Amino acid sequence: MSKLPVVAVTPGEPAGIGPDLCLRLIRQQHDCHVVLIADPQLLQQRAALLDLPLDLALWSGRPDKQARTYLAPVTADQATTVGQLNPANASYVLKTLERAVTGCLAAEFDALVTGPVHKGIINDAGIPFTGHTEFLAQRSGAEQPVMLLTCPGLRVALATIHLPLAQVSRHITRPHLQRILEVLHHDLRSRFAIPDPTILVCGLNPHAGEGGHLGREEIDVIGPVIEQQQAQGRRVLGPVPADTAFLPAQLAKVDAVLAMYHDQGLPVIKHHDFAHAVNVTLGLPFIRTSVDHGTALQLAGTGQADPSSLLAALQLAVQLAQHTAKAVMRP
Repeated sequence: MSKLPVVAVTPGEPAGIGPDLCLRLIRQQHDCHVVLIADPQLLQQRAALLDLPLDLALWSGRPDKQARTYLAPVTADQATTVGQLNPANASYVLKTLERAVTGCLAAEFDALVTGPVHKGIINDAGIPFTGHTEFLAQRSGAEQPVMLLTCPGLRVALATIHLPLAQVSRHITRPHLQRILEVLHHDLRSRFAIPDPTILVCGLNPHAGEGGHLGREEIDVIGPVIEQQQAQGRRVLGPVPADTAFLPAQLAKVDAVLAMYHDQGLPVIKHHDFAHAVNVTLGLPFIRTSVDHGTALQLAGTGQADPSSLLAALQLAVQLAQHTAKAVMRP
């Protein structure tokens, strides 16, 4: 894109390290305009605590030539105490996300980067909330969001996200898996600029079902969907046992791995490169990336929080925005 992209950033849980990371983020110059969507008083208090400068222009709906970092104010319901969760501010967290979604859908922002939220405290406030992925999909009307975790050398998508393990198998259906692979294939091409992506699909059961002796999901569901994808000319491989899917020799041949459930895929990528891992939501009508860690309440306000994941999320958001703009401009 000829102009610098505009990236909205939400700090997430106000008592956690999200505000700290955002203050560290705006100290650096990036290849984009950064718009923090946050409570001004919260940022001022945290900046004073960390002895960091706070210099943000007020966001007017478009960037100007004199600034790179901006504030789109959203007022918190109550003052925040560092490291102490308060359910009264759960609605504030969601209001920042609502503002970001509205801006993305209106093309005010080219991408969204989200800081860590605390799912438990939002639910304790009486607001049903399973995660950013589901919330953003519902607010934007996306039919099938897909969680993709990425770091240098590895991309892992999930067929199911925040489900109890006992419920995973019943959600692995042919229509569902087909939709997941459609979104993954589409966004690897359009967002990541991979012309003909190769996707490796994990089995659900140990040893990918051992020929049906350890479960039939691979035979009845996963295998037939892979064959259907292959019949459409797509490079989809598997199902392979998850314990060998992430060997370097396997990964060298593929662009992404599709794991069947949350803890089948995420431990691998976090072990591979936790500091630079980024969470990407595919299937949305806008670009969304996020940190791949939690609120770390014990580190809030200490100056010890590592901003690497947020920086990586911002850099990836900019890259995806550039790839998407180029794809739109191609005839």
